[in-house]
Amino acid sequence: MSLVSRVGFRDDLKMASNFKPSAPVTLSEEQIVELLTKLSDMRHDVTGRLANITAAAELIRVRPESAPERLKILLDQPHQAADCITKFSRELESAFGLVRK
Repeated sequence: MSLVSRVGFRDDLKMASNFKPSAPVTLSEEQIVELLTKLSDMRHDVTGRLANITAAAELIRVRPESAPERLKILLDQPHQAADCITKFSRELESAFGLVRK
């Protein structure tokens, strides 16, 4: 099994882009609660992915014969976490009316 390249993380540079609000932003209490819920969900998902990485690495250490099966899980988790973070970032940008410069 080959290592996964960073191609899936190309969005990293875009995440660091400068943003400019299109207008002043006012959020309702409901919108704030919704964003906080989405943030909580994203953090839960990323934490779960990190736990999967730890578990897969530990199983590889304890049972080296399981490495091929566990390596796929281990290598897939960072990309799934990055996708989750990207999704939340897009939702946050949208809620704040942010546009990329």
